[in-house]
Amino acid sequence: MPPAPLLPAVARTEAGYRLYTAREVHTLRFIRRARDLGFSMAEIAELLKLWQNRRRASADVKRIALAHVADLERRLAEMTAMKRTLASLAACCHGDARPDCPILDELAD
Repeated sequence: MPPAPLLPAVARTEAGYRLYTAREVHTLRFIRRARDLGFSMAEIAELLKLWQNRRRASADVKRIALAHVADLERRLAEMTAMKRTLASLAACCHGDARPDCPILDELAD
């Protein structure tokens, strides 16, 4: 089952252009900012519900944000390790006409 859309279908002109209300534009900006911070579509959907619920607990928003920070830290650690490994392999590669290459050897192991 596909995920529910973050924004309901909007009206269109005869030429097919979408007509957004000021509220829909505000919602689109919210979605864009959340995407820029790397939130998943599911997280954005949850954040949108919280944003639209004026009786929400800020603790719920903070929980989502901190979980995302933890995920970013995990991914950053993984990428740092990949960078370190690849830089080390590249330093061992002669990068000339010789056929031997430690990068390819490592990938083949």
